[in-house]
Amino acid sequence: MFRKLRNRFLIVNLVIITFIMLLAFASIYTITYQNVRKGIDMELHRVTDFYHNPDGNKGVPRPGGSPLPQQSYDTAGPPPERSVSFLLQADDQWNLVAANSRFDMDTDFYTLALQKAASSKSDNGQFHLEGNTWAYLVQKNGTGNSVVYLDITAQMNILTNLIYTFSVVGFIMLIVIFFTSRFFANRSISPVKEAFNKQKQFIADASHELKTPLAVINTNADVLLANSDDTIHNQVKWLHHIKSETERMKTLTNDLLYLTEMEDSRAGLLFANFNISEAVEGVILTMEAVVYEKDISLTYEIEPDLSLRGSCEQIKQVVMILLDNAIKYTKPKGSIALTLQKRHSDILLTVTNTGEGIPSDHLGRIFDRFYRANQSRSRKSGGYGLGLAIAKSIVEQHKGKIYAKSVLNETTSFYVQLS
Repeated sequence: MFRKLRNRFLIVNLVIITFIMLLAFASIYTITYQNVRKGIDMELHRVTDFYHNPDGNKGVPRPGGSPLPQQSYDTAGPPPERSVSFLLQADDQWNLVAANSRFDMDTDFYTLALQKAASSKSDNGQFHLEGNTWAYLVQKNGTGNSVVYLDITAQMNILTNLIYTFSVVGFIMLIVIFFTSRFFANRSISPVKEAFNKQKQFIADASHELKTPLAVINTNADVLLANSDDTIHNQVKWLHHIKSETERMKTLTNDLLYLTEMEDSRAGLLFANFNISEAVEGVILTMEAVVYEKDISLTYEIEPDLSLRGSCEQIKQVVMILLDNAIKYTKPKGSIALTLQKRHSDILLTVTNTGEGIPSDHLGRIFDRFYRANQSRSRKSGGYGLGLAIAKSIVEQHKGKIYAKSVLNETTSFYVQLS
């Protein structure tokens, strides 16, 4: 499924970028072609004026001599911009009468050039002859047809080389774009893939967590049905088991609903300024009895009168989750330390407890739903692995950060940074 999605992204990217690239190349080529054609036309007309201006110029006979009669032109100096050009005079039947050229060519060459011009229905055009490209312009006069030829091989080579360049560059760019698009396509679907996998894992974990209490309820119900003649007093043990598992399921569903509400962007949170120092101290006082009962040492250091804008009840819930988590995983005679202090412009809450610690490869996942580093202790601790996920959602709603550090068989610390 994800491969198809990636390929779809890849194809769409390639099609769009290829279209843009072709459009850019076509635009550049069209502009270049128009400029080259315009330059050729201007040069051809300048050369034509050069050959047909008897007053300001003096004719130049064809070098090397020729049996063809030379037509004299009053031309002076070379043609404009030293262009390779020549003029042929033909009668009405397109028979060669005279030639005015700056280079020596045989009669067959001139005859072929005249035939190219005669075979065209237009007074101007271009053709290939003996490896060169020529542009011509026909003008009728009293003795027949006067044709001026201009060598435009260099200009046409520019256009040809431009096409070759575009082809090579385009091919290389397509290869680069393919691998680049593939890289970004993989990155684009990574969040989708991660969300999909998390959803699958969430469904599997939720099903697993519900499976155990449902099995317990079903078993106890079967026992009750098997002893239907007994009094309720004699069956109270099984009823207590059913009640206990029902409460566990209720807690699970409430936590899941709470997480959903927290992650819903439409869930409007009413933030107000409150004294976070007093809020944290109040939570500690409610937890002291549990700490004392488990024979754990609890120390805390709270900077007084720290103010925070947010939800007081939700921040209390974060503190309670972290303390409850620390109590669950701290052995008797162990210790828990809590600090709340101002650090630069932020408020930093730290909860540290002694114990087994968390392996480094688990630290990045302990805030996922249903995730527990030690699965065997899940039912003993009485939790579902949703507490830290709820704490993370609350902290993120407050634009803060929550993270953990641990040293195996020594300490585990949770940090909440709020601004």
